Amino acid sequence: MSQVIPLRQSAEEEASRLPPLLARAEHLAGTVLLGEHGRRRAGLGDDFWQYRPVQAGDSLRMIDWRRSARGDSQFVREREWQIAQSVMLWVDQGASMRFQSDKNLPTKGDRTRLLTLACAIMLLRGGERVGLTGGHLPPRSGEVQIARLAEAFSHDTDEDYAAPEARGMLPHSRAVFASDFLGDIDRITHALTKAADRGVRGVLLQVLDPLEESFPFKGRTIFESVGHTVRHETLKAAELRDRYLERLAHRKAELSQLCRLTGWQFHTHHTSDSAQSALLWMWRAIDGGR
Repeated sequence: MSQVIPLRQSAEEEASRLPPLLARAEHLAGTVLLGEHGRRRAGLGDDFWQYRPVQAGDSLRMIDWRRSARGDSQFVREREWQIAQSVMLWVDQGASMRFQSDKNLPTKGDRTRLLTLACAIMLLRGGERVGLTGGHLPPRSGEVQIARLAEAFSHDTDEDYAAPEARGMLPHSRAVFASDFLGDIDRITHALTKAADRGVRGVLLQVLDPLEESFPFKGRTIFESVGHTVRHETLKAAELRDRYLERLAHRKAELSQLCRLTGWQFHTHHTSDSAQSALLWMWRAIDGGR
C-alpha cells in the first residue's frame, strides 16, 4: 500500500502538466495564425479559391473567359487543394532536454514540446493529419488528436540523448524532428536517411539553452549529464571553451549538411528567444517544403 501513494502523486503530476501545455500551445498557435492565411493553396479541389492573372505556361483551357470578359486581362480560376497531408512528429524526450541554465528560462524539453504541439494545432486546424513517428499514434485529423499528442509529449525517457524515431513514417509525408541533437550523429543520420528514402521531407529544429552556446565556465568545474551517465571534472574549464565551441559548430554544420542532402530544412532555436518566431519558421518551413 505504501507504493500506491508515490505512484498516485506521479500520475497527478503528469496529468497536471497537460492543461498548461495545451493552453500555452493554443495561445502560441493563435498568435501566429492571426498573421497567417492558413494552408490554402491551388490544387485539384472543388471549392473556388481565387482568380489570378494568366501566367506563362498556362493553357487556354485554364482561362476563365467569363471573368476575363470583364476587363482587358485574362484570368485563371483556381480551386483549393483538398488532399490532406500527413505530418509525422518526433519530439526528443531524453534526459538532456530537461536542462535549463536559469530558472527564468524554460527547459529545452518544455520549449520543444510547446513549439511542436503548437505547430500540430496549426496543422490540424488547417485540415492536415498529424501523428507521431514509431507507429504509436498514427496521423489523424480533428481536435481529439491534439489531446492525444499533448498526452504523448508529457512523458520523459531515461536515456541521456534520444535518437529520432523513423519507424512508421508514411511515404511522401512531411515530418518535424525537434531535439538538441547533441547525441550520436550516426543515429540522427540513419533516421533522416531512412525518411528521405521513403520520400519524406521535413524540418529539423534544434533547441539549445543559451549557456550551451556561450560556455562561460572557468576554473574548477564538474560537468555532469542530466541523466548522470557522464561526468567530467576539470581544474581549467576555460581551456575547454574553444574546443567545445568548435565541436558545437561542427555538429551544427553536420546537421545542416545532412538536411541539404535529404531535402530537409534546419534551424537552431534558443530557449531565451521568442517561441513565436521559432513557430513561425516551422510553419513556413513545412509549408514551403510541399
